[in-house]
This record gives sequence, structure tokens and C-alpha cells, in this order.
Amino acid sequence: MKNILILILILFSITTNAQHEGHTTPTTKAETQSVSYTCPMHPEIHSSKPGKCPKCGMNLVKEKIKAKPANAKPKADKAKSQPTTKTEKDAETAYTCPMHPEVVSNKPGNCPKCGMKLEKASDKTEPVENTKTTKAEGHDHHDMESMNTPTDDLSSNISTAKKNLGIVKTVKASQPPRTVRYDLHVRDTIVMLGKKKKRAIAVNGQIPMPTLTFTEGDTAEIHVYNHLKEETSLHWHGLFLPNSEDGVPFLTQMPIEPGAEYLYKFPIVQHGTHWYHSHSGLQEQIGMYGMFIMNKREEWDIPTVPVLLAEWTDMKPEEVHRRLKNASDWFAIKKGTTQSYTEAIASGHFGTKVTNEWKRMTAMDVSDVYYDTFLINGKNQDEHPQFKAGDKIRLRIANGGASTNFWLNYAGGKITVVASDGNDVEPVEVDRLLIAVSETYDVVVTIPENKSYEFLVTPEDRTKSASLWLGSGEKVSATKLPRLKYFEGMKMMNDMMDMKGNMIEMDGMKMQNQIMDMNTVMYPEITGEEESKEKTPKKQNDHAGHDMSKMDNASKEIVTLNYEMLRAPQKTNLPEGSWRELRFELTGNMNRYVWSLDNKVVSETDNILIKKGENLRIIMFNNSMMRHPMHLHGHDFRVVNSQGDYSPMKNIIDIMPMERDTIEFAATEPGGDWFFHCHILYHMMSGMGRVFSYEDSPVNPEIPDAKVARRGLNSDDREFHLMAENDFATNGNDGMAMLANTRWNITSEWRLGYNDMHGYESETHIGRYIGRMQWFMPFIGFDFRYRDMEHGESEKNLFGQVNTKDKRAQVSVGAAYTLPMLVTLQGEVYHDGNVRFQLMREDIPISPRIRAGLMVNTDREYMADLRYILAKNFSARVHYDSDMDFGVGLMVNY
Repeated sequence: MKNILILILILFSITTNAQHEGHTTPTTKAETQSVSYTCPMHPEIHSSKPGKCPKCGMNLVKEKIKAKPANAKPKADKAKSQPTTKTEKDAETAYTCPMHPEVVSNKPGNCPKCGMKLEKASDKTEPVENTKTTKAEGHDHHDMESMNTPTDDLSSNISTAKKNLGIVKTVKASQPPRTVRYDLHVRDTIVMLGKKKKRAIAVNGQIPMPTLTFTEGDTAEIHVYNHLKEETSLHWHGLFLPNSEDGVPFLTQMPIEPGAEYLYKFPIVQHGTHWYHSHSGLQEQIGMYGMFIMNKREEWDIPTVPVLLAEWTDMKPEEVHRRLKNASDWFAIKKGTTQSYTEAIASGHFGTKVTNEWKRMTAMDVSDVYYDTFLINGKNQDEHPQFKAGDKIRLRIANGGASTNFWLNYAGGKITVVASDGNDVEPVEVDRLLIAVSETYDVVVTIPENKSYEFLVTPEDRTKSASLWLGSGEKVSATKLPRLKYFEGMKMMNDMMDMKGNMIEMDGMKMQNQIMDMNTVMYPEITGEEESKEKTPKKQNDHAGHDMSKMDNASKEIVTLNYEMLRAPQKTNLPEGSWRELRFELTGNMNRYVWSLDNKVVSETDNILIKKGENLRIIMFNNSMMRHPMHLHGHDFRVVNSQGDYSPMKNIIDIMPMERDTIEFAATEPGGDWFFHCHILYHMMSGMGRVFSYEDSPVNPEIPDAKVARRGLNSDDREFHLMAENDFATNGNDGMAMLANTRWNITSEWRLGYNDMHGYESETHIGRYIGRMQWFMPFIGFDFRYRDMEHGESEKNLFGQVNTKDKRAQVSVGAAYTLPMLVTLQGEVYHDGNVRFQLMREDIPISPRIRAGLMVNTDREYMADLRYILAKNFSARVHYDSDMDFGVGLMVNY
């Protein structure tokens, strides 16, 4: 007993000394001085605890304080709390984040986790002391403070995950490396996956396409038979293979013609969960996607389920793309996310809506497209009842969706992530993860009891869901994700964008590798319905629109995967060689649905030449309002994160708005042209990509005419899209037609009266959009008018110029510019010297289905209208026109 007491005293002494380590010893007047940490590169950064610099990400180092500054904040002594005077309290002012109370600073600034402005902590509230251990398993040099885990300690998470996984048995491949042949027959079919029968493309009679399985060392021999009436192709996503087998039409091969057979043959030199899909047009959206699994020679002996996620729309994908290009808000109406003025007023966010439009932004968008259903392995509900209590199951998950990111969570407990994009990572346990378009993850889940547990798949906009049920018996549902509060997200996005359309990199924000849970950046994780203005409590701070009291407290404990939590099992340093750095700004215009890199689409750029043996570092900044999953063909790249030498290898990096990320890859291929693009299908087809070309590459036999092939590649983002509408009204016929692509716009408007007094007129403009945001469009025009006015009658414009409308035909030059509040200012000069200026705003969202329009010009013409959207192509309209008087009609749009 005596020896035990002595041992306890020794341990107590060691613990006491450890607690005092790093604190400055009082030297004068028994004054206590707190430890301060600072950044070697940014000495203005100070913190009361270790961590990383919010500006550059470097580890903060302990700062020696030789003398106490006159304005230094005294550190509270918890053991001897003494009353203080008002002056002393002012000196002790602490700032904290309303969303992350553990973040404390001695001066104003932004929260390094969510970017919100820090607020003064209550006088009665003491700053929270950091008592969390960050040293575990020798990884004390990593700042886990920003990790979205309860312990803020990645090493601890990995240890727990490995312990819970236990020893997983392995099994060796039973056959030596061999040639594995698949025959794929591509045919048109009719399916009813949504609410109506619709054309789809099936391969071997199934959607999704067959799962192709190989073992490392095999040779793939895949025969594709095109029974369609159109061209097709197949791309092997994430695979290392000869460039001619990569499957990008007009880049690595010519398309597979109707009725033709095509052979893809390549060695399997890697392992992991991958997938394959058509790279021709929009075929991927209607069924041409499938799993591609490559097993190791010695693989885990554990039940495995391929999980291929996708979405389905009853609308033709060409129609989807056309509506996106034409800024139709039909998808928002279908999803209930219109964010109109009446909705803004009802939720107390009128100012937020006005600010949004003042900055020339339309309603906040999370997912571009409305989908009728979501699919897991081709079904909305996929059941696997063969599992029992205690079973561990490996889910090989691939997001084969065209434009949807998915949230994943599980009713049976934690999700253990073990691989990403086919590359192993150190196991980590999470409560949920977001899988980006085209990304893959391998996860392990456990069946707790003999019940059926839901693995819930929810689209990012949280409109619907799909479910994978594991086990048999009573069904245990996963926690449903709440409806998004779009106006809360809109308010935050307003703060992120300036009047020029640029994303603002706020001081103190560490926007990289999804360190910040996307819900606190793109939209706050706040549950429940929007409250009315009367019920919204007023807050005396800059974030009065954010009701933090309604924050879902449970969400603070939710562990969400981010790229900082991915750690490779082995070092991933690139080989010795020269280095080259490239920088890309991810750019776009949501109104016209144009997506680009450095404000240029694929057809406007030359290939980027790279040399075999060099290392490429690519730094990307997302200066747009949408996420972009960037994919590099034929190579894996390092996602540079805080894991240093153990940064993970991937082929997709999902980049959030305002985020800056760095990837690195080695140019190890013998040659060829490799596509680098956003994998949201409609973004890629709009031109968001580049082509990396190895210098001195051998001629690709699959591309007989490089110039013809390049024209085919460029045709995607150069495609023109048609929009038309016509109002069949009581006072005449009023309509317009527009043909537009990435840069060019051809618009013709007409007003046809039912009598000579009302007359008729048409205006045609051909213009080209200029600038990143495409707010400015110079044009040339032609104006033709006829009206039977009284003899000699004419009109004068505001400048005193005579403006006759009797048999008038004029050529003009001018320009249109989008002003704040989305008002278009148009000015033009006609060949007779007349000048006209016009202000116009269409599609003002009054309510979810009511739109208003206004127009006035210097020819003393004006118009006002209201439309009620009845269906996708029909609206009821009432309007007044200064030339044609009052009218009521039915508007038909295309």
C-alpha cells in the first residue's frame, strides 16, 4: 500500500509539471503572463493556444514575452478569481464565434472555421480553455484543431477506427494474371424510372451498365458494339492506361459510329473502386454509367457491395442543358427553392434578397437540376437482407450522377472510410460524408443487431433521397437531413461576393480541403422552417439574420469527412524532377450558365504542354458560386493537405466557392492528350476544362485527322441553344426568340398588333458577351417598324429627336449592360442619328410562380407585366404596353 501511495504521488507530480509546461514563469511583481503563439510568416497573428495560422496554414510557434505590453489582456486566474474594475474588464475583452464557441481571440476578426465575424464574449462568460490533447501517436506536429471531429484529433480517430475494424482477414487471388473479356452491347431502350416512360440507353439490357471486375495484373479486353443511331464512347474513369484507350471522343479516339464495333484493350496496373461512363454528349445522364472494380492480388476477405449512385430526370438531357443555358427557374419551382420576394418578406429576409440582386445574383442554387428520382444500383430502394448482426460490410461507392453531390449517413452507427478514388487511406470514422460527382469512396459499416439498417443517400439540395438497406428484420431508418434554409445561405453568400462578382477571401478564413463543414460556409446547418419577420429575434451584431439560437445542437457533434482527414498509408512524395506551377481561377456565370477556367472555355484555348518526368503543381481558386469537382484523366494527384508527406492521392478534388486548393502530379505517361475538367456534366459541356499534352508525343493512330478532331472537341461549348416565347394576347402578339452560346447572342423581338393603328415591329440584335461575368454585350442591330399613324404625325424622344414609326427601317450599333438589381441598360445609335436608351428587368420573382417585368426607354415607350407560371411551357400574362394598350393572354415558351 505504501508503494502504491508513493507511485500516486510521483504521477501527480509529473502531471502537475506537465500542466505548467510552456507557461512563462512570473519574474516581476508576481505578475502572471500567458503563453502567446504567433505565425513565423504573419507576426500580427496571435493566439492563446497552439494551432495553425488562418492566413497561410503554418503551425503557430510559441512566442517569448519579455515584457508585458501596456495594452495586453491579463489572463484570468481560475484558481483566484478577483473582482475587476470596468477598465480591467475592457482590457479582458474576448471575442468568440457564435457558431464555434471554442474559438476565442483577444481581438476582433473572423472565425477560422466558418469565417463569421467574432463577437464580444459576455462579461459573465470566460474564454473556453483548450483542454484537448493534440499529441497522439507521434503526430503532434499536425494541427488537428480545425478537424471536424469531436476530439479534434485525427490520430486518435485513426486509432479508434483501426481498433474497431479489428484484424481483417485477406484472401489471395485464385488465378494468375489473365485476359478478362467483356462484350458490351449499347442499345436504345424505354424505361420508367421516374413518373413516365422515357428513352434511355442500356448496355447488355441493363441500367446501370454491367459491373466490370478485374484483378491487378490482368489485361482488360472490352468489345463495345454500338447499336444506337448516334455515336458513342466509353471512358474508364481514374484508370492508368495508354492514352489511345482513354475513351474521350475527338481527343483520344474518334467516336464509335452507329453499327460499329470498337475494342478497348489495356493492362490493369492498379487497384481500387472506379467506374466507367460515356464521354459522348449527354449520354451519361440517361444510363451509360457502370462500376469498374480492380481487386488487389491479396484482397480483404469481407462481404463487399458495389454501390453506384445516380439521378434520373424524365426530361431529355438536351432540354435540361438548354433550360440551364436560358436561365429558366422551372427547376427551382419544382424543388420549392425559388426564393421570391414574398418568401423573403415572410421569413424576414427582404434585405437579404435585395442585397442578393443588388450584387447581380439570382436565387441561391445548391443543385442545378430538378430530378424525378435518385438511384442506388438502378433502384430507389436497394435491399441486401443477407447480412446479420456483427457483420462488417465493405461498400464500394461511386457517384455516377451527372450533376448531383450526395450526403451519405448510416442508421447503424459510424461509417469507416478506408479508400478514396481507388487509393487506400488510413481508416477514419465519420457520421456522414459528402461524395462529389464522379468521386469514389470505400467505407466499412457494421450491422449492430438482426435488423435492416438504412444507408441513406441524400442529394445535396435535400429534395429527395434513396436508400440502401443492409440486413433483415425490423427497419431502422437513418436520420433525415433537414430542409435547407436558403435565405440564411443567401445572406452568407452575399457577404462572400463583391460588386464585381468576385469571391472575397476573408481574413481569418482557411478555405481549403473542405476544412470548414460546407454547411457553415454555403448554408448554415439550421433545422426547421423559416420563421416570420415578427418571430425572428433581433441580434445586436453584424449577423442579425442568423438566428444561432436555432442551431441544431446535435450537428455540433456530427463528424463530417473533409479532405484534411484523408491520410495516405505510405508517403506520396513525387519523384525527383523539375517542378512547374500552374494557377487556374475557376470562373462562371450562373445567369447564362457559362463555366470556364480563367474566363476561357476549352474551345478558346490551346493545349497545355507538359514534359515527361516533370512535376506539376496546380493551384486553383474557385471564384464562382458553385462547387466544381475537377478531374484529371490518366493520372492520380496529391491533394496537398496538413498530412505533409502522407497527403492523399486522388483523381477528383471537389472545390467549394471561395476555396483555394493545391494538387500535384507527376508527368509519368509516355505521351498523349489528357483531359482536365469539371465533372459536373453540364459544366463540362459548357467548356470548363483544359487539355494537358505531352511534348513530342507519338502520333495517336485513333486520331487520323487532328484538325477535324479538334473541331469536334470544340463543338461542345460552341453549341447554340434556342429559347423562344410568345404571348397570344387580346391586344396583339408579343414575343421573342434567342439563339445563344458561350459568347454570342442573337435575339429577335416582335410586337404584332391586330390593326394598323397598333401596327407591328421587330428588333434584331447580334452581340458578343465580354468579361468574366458577361454583364457587358456590344451588338449590332436592325429595327423595322410599321404603324398607320395620322398624316404627318411623328413622335419625339426625350432628346428632342423625331422618331417616326411609319415604315421605319434602321440599322444600329449599341451595347447592353447588366446593372445592380439585374436591370439591363441598353443604349444604341441608329444610322439616322437617333439615340435610344432603355432600362428593362424581366422575371422579377414576386412569388414562387408570379413574375413581373418592367421596361421604359427614351422613345417614351414603357411596359409592365405580370405572369403566373402555370406549367413548364405555359404562363398566364396580363400586361400594359404604351403602343398596344392593355392585354391579357396565354404565354407559350420553349
